[in-house]
This record gives sequence, structure tokens and C-alpha cells, in this order.
Amino acid sequence: MAPASLARQQTEEAFLDAAERLLIEVGYSGITTRRVAEEAGANHGLVHYYFGSMENLFVRVLERFTARLIARQREMYARSDISGSEKWRRAMGYLESDLAAGYPKIWLELQALGWNQPDIAERVGRVNRQWRDVLTQAFDEMMDEYGLDRERFPLEAMVSLAMTFNVGIMVERLSGITAGHRDLLRMVERWLESLEEAKR
Repeated sequence: MAPASLARQQTEEAFLDAAERLLIEVGYSGITTRRVAEEAGANHGLVHYYFGSMENLFVRVLERFTARLIARQREMYARSDISGSEKWRRAMGYLESDLAAGYPKIWLELQALGWNQPDIAERVGRVNRQWRDVLTQAFDEMMDEYGLDRERFPLEAMVSLAMTFNVGIMVERLSGITAGHRDLLRMVERWLESLEEAKR
């Protein structure tokens, strides 16, 4: 028989996996303690015992999912053998795969949950800061690489532009809207390619 700590860890992971699937499928308002427990194949009384509240379970789902994606993103941005425009293409490819995997839906669901719960908003804000940190480091290096004028293109402004750009695309895509997206992505790609050409 598995040690109690291992058994608990396995059950917690089952709850997190179940909540992740349900957040994507039905959203937080459609999830009950019993439903997540049935999905996890575990006793419903353990949800609150292990996580304290359903809201905490949901945020833990977001934090766990985010950690996986940020590790992937950092690895890609750290590569010196691919150009800035290629990193852009890969980042946008990741956005597509993340949409398919349900991450943006979970992130936006939890943002909405936090609008009326300051403690949840603070934790979701930490997720936002994690993404900003990744982009700040990546953009800082790319701006040096391209020799961009930092007065004309302040780093924090560029990061905020990318963050709101990505959120806007996610919201529209989740609403079934794709108009202009391909042209917009290609426009940015051409701009990056022009910077690379000027550098050469």
C-alpha cells in the first residue's frame, strides 16, 4: 500500500486533473464539489480537506498549468540559434496549442472569479506577473539584438502591448472571432523580419 503522503499527492493530482478538465468543459460556475470528486474518482469530502475551498483548487489548477507553459516559454526564448521572428512564430504557435489545450479559458475564468474576490485576484495577478517577467526578459534581449530605441519603444510598454495583444486574441478566439488575426500576426512578423534585415 502506498504511503499516506504519496496517496495524498496522487489524490490531489487527480482532483487537479479533474478540475482542469471541468474548468475547460463547463467553467467554474458549473463545477460542484461532488462533480469534481466524481471526475477524480475520489471522496468528495477530501476536496475541502486538501484544498480548503473550490476556489483554491481552481487557482491551483491555473498555477500548475502556468508553470508548465512558462518552463516551455523560457526554454524557447533562451535559444540563441533562432531569430526573433522565429521566436515570434513559435510563440504564436504556442498560443494556438494553448487555446486547443484550454489554458486561456482557465486563465480568463479565474480572472473573472477574482473580480469579486480580492484574494483570488491577487493570486491570478501573480500569474500575470509571471508571464510579464518572461516577456520582459525576452523583449529586453530582443530589443538589444535589434537596436531598438528604448525611448521610442519603452520596454514596459512593449511588454504591455504584447500582453494585451495576446489576451485580446484569446478572448476573441474563445468567442469564435478570427477576423484579421492572420493578417495581424503576419504584419508583426514582417516588422520583425525588417528589423533583422536592417541589422544585417
